[in-house]
Amino acid sequence: MEKRNRLITEELLSALKDYPLYSQDARRKDAICVAVFYIANIRWYILEGQPENDDFIFYGIIVGTVETEYGYASANEMADIKVDATHLGLGALQVRQHRPFTPQRIADIEDNELQEFLTNLYDK
Repeated sequence: MEKRNRLITEELLSALKDYPLYSQDARRKDAICVAVFYIANIRWYILEGQPENDDFIFYGIIVGTVETEYGYASANEMADIKVDATHLGLGALQVRQHRPFTPQRIADIEDNELQEFLTNLYDK
């Protein structure tokens, strides 16, 4: 990647070096969440990621949208998201990384929506 995306930090690259795409297949609730990104009430729980051409592709679980789901996300697209919240006195909102965050099993993350999704997917 020539131009550095504001979301891709050295710390994130270091944390993801052991978790390229497809590295946690079949780990289910034992998959390690390496990072969390958010904007407003939307959260991306990042499990894997790697460079792809001039982008960085993440794989994880997105929570806070119409439907919680596993999926891929482009760092470039995430960095371009802007929500005008000036009417709320907040200015423009952008996707940010939750810091500090300690990598942990997704089953151990305290997020009711995430845990309900995992329970419905794996425990029924």
